[in-house]
Amino acid sequence: MKLYYAPGACSLAVHIVAREADIPLDLAKVDLARHRTDTGADLATINPKNAVPALALDNGEVLTEAAVILQWLAERAGRSDLLPAAGTMGRYRVLEWLNFVATELHKSFSPWLWHSDTAEPTKKAVHAKLALRFGHMEERLGASPYLAGDGFTVADAYAFTILNWSHMLNVDLGPFPRLRAYLERIAARPAVREAMQAEGLLKQAA
Repeated sequence: MKLYYAPGACSLAVHIVAREADIPLDLAKVDLARHRTDTGADLATINPKNAVPALALDNGEVLTEAAVILQWLAERAGRSDLLPAAGTMGRYRVLEWLNFVATELHKSFSPWLWHSDTAEPTKKAVHAKLALRFGHMEERLGASPYLAGDGFTVADAYAFTILNWSHMLNVDLGPFPRLRAYLERIAARPAVREAMQAEGLLKQAA
């Protein structure tokens, strides 16, 4: 299998879970400014959405969308710690957080805070919305070390990846000590360090 990724992009969550699950991946780096792989291929020919992550499977199919690929990897590996069994409340709790990260965090940070031409009132509104979401996570992390309970799951891999953008985009996590400790806890995991090392991101780690 081959993962098309950009360093530090949401594809990092997929990279992390693959390493957590001991699933070997070939890595194909993508320049998102040019939408070209490191071999010069047009990203749109691999993923018509022209985005990462894209996971090229051994049978020739391509999976896209981080939240979906994360579930697929955990199920392929049979790792109920990363994603509990279908039909259990534990699974729905993980999926609940996975969707929260995708809709409330990921799509607040991106595209608004990544684009220099975003109007200042819009940026201010996004920062205010993120602070509310961080507050919700801060409260949750007072009850358990990870979003869905006592163990690291695919939701935490995704949350870590998106929250780590705070360091690049001057989003203040100062008022949220539990959230900062959560990021540090995840950043110390061997699989996370390996993925970040492979992507050249350790200096930007939480």
